[in-house]
Amino acid sequence: MSTMNISLPEALKSFVDTQVAERGYSTSSEYVRELIRADQDRSHLRDVLLQGAASAPGPVADPSYFDALRQRVRTGPASGTKA
Repeated sequence: MSTMNISLPEALKSFVDTQVAERGYSTSSEYVRELIRADQDRSHLRDVLLQGAASAPGPVADPSYFDALRQRVRTGPASGTKA
């Protein structure tokens, strides 16, 4: 694992220390790693949403669409198709 040193103003350092104590983190590094992972997740979600917005429209999601989807889930994928 690599090491990264950061400098924080006292107010931010105090905030981090409070979060570590109140939220049950064992170290400030653990807290910062969780923040970075959450940011990665948000970035990935943003990319997926943008890809979806740029893609061609899919089928209309009306009641018959959901009925067919439920039926597919109950019976499994049709023969010869990928799940």
